[in-house]
Amino acid sequence: MPRKPSETLTEAELKIMQVIWQKGPGSVQQILDALEDQPVLAYNTVLTTIRILERKGYVEHSKDGRAHIYHPLVEREEASRSEIRHLVSRFFRDSHEDLVLNILENRGIAPEELKRLRKMLEQSEAK
Repeated sequence: MPRKPSETLTEAELKIMQVIWQKGPGSVQQILDALEDQPVLAYNTVLTTIRILERKGYVEHSKDGRAHIYHPLVEREEASRSEIRHLVSRFFRDSHEDLVLNILENRGIAPEELKRLRKMLEQSEAK
């Protein structure tokens, strides 16, 4: 039985999206050349992962001669927010407060970070 596709980006998908976000649209070969993985991934592995990203709605392609050029459909910030929503839903019962408390309990917080958080909260309340 085939595995259910992941709702979020897998590690391999994220690496490819990071290349597309940083370098801009590109062919499979251009994306493969920009990946910093060791060992080097096979062309077909990158192609398969990009096709999965296309099915998930993260990228689309246009034709440039015989090559397909892949363009991002989702901006990095939007993908990040989506991942956080998924994390909060799965592990923190849709409570952003529980997520923040968990982070603070786990690693503590430096005074300058706390000051920055207070400022962000004040700005959020002012809106």
